[in-house]
Formats: sequence, structure tokens, C-alpha cells
Amino acid sequence: MNRSKEVEKFYTTWTWRKCRRAYAQAKGNLCERCLSKGIIEPGSKDRPLEVHHKIPLTESNFRDPEVSLNWNNLELLCKTCHDTERDTKPKRWRVDESGKVSLGRSPYEKENLRGGAGLG
Repeated sequence: MNRSKEVEKFYTTWTWRKCRRAYAQAKGNLCERCLSKGIIEPGSKDRPLEVHHKIPLTESNFRDPEVSLNWNNLELLCKTCHDTERDTKPKRWRVDESGKVSLGRSPYEKENLRGGAGLG
């Protein structure tokens, strides 16, 4: 993720660390998404948990505690769920099974009526 230095600094503050720790404890140190699927596995060194901001922090909002520290904007996720959350944006490239990198479809492209890739 490409964050500004100011936003990166926020994540090292005592205020954020205290908030993150309290939130994780309140959620029982369990990934909220896994728990919703019936998977009960506490965070550990091999399965770290991350407190995710639903509304991402930006240079214009990270100083606002209603965004940066509000528990309604937080979600406790395991690394797998957090990586999945961050990987939801369409890519402009892809890697096939053989490791070859190729251009992916633009999110602005539409499939034509025959199911092929076409601009439209």
C-alpha cells in the first residue's frame, strides 16, 4: 500500500497502538471474518491479526479520530483476510501458471456478447 509518511507515522503512535490492542482484546483476538464463517482460531505468531480500517486512512482524514480511532471503522482480520481485503482492486497485469507476466483486462473493458475480451 502506498501511504504518505504522515499516515505511516500515525501507525507508530502510542494512541494507535493502545487503540489497536484494546480493540483486538475486545474482539477476543479472533479474526472477525473467519469467526463469521465459524472458524475459531486465535491470532498467534504464525497467524498474526491486523486491525483494518474500513475507511482507509489518508493524509486528509488520519487526524480525525472519528475515522482513525473509531471502533466502528475498525475490523480485526487475520493476515489472510487482510491481504484479501487489500487485494480487491482489479490489477492491470497478471501472472499465469508458468510465471509469465501479461497485461490483465482493464476494469473499463467489457466482454462482448460472444464472451470474448473486447472494448466496448
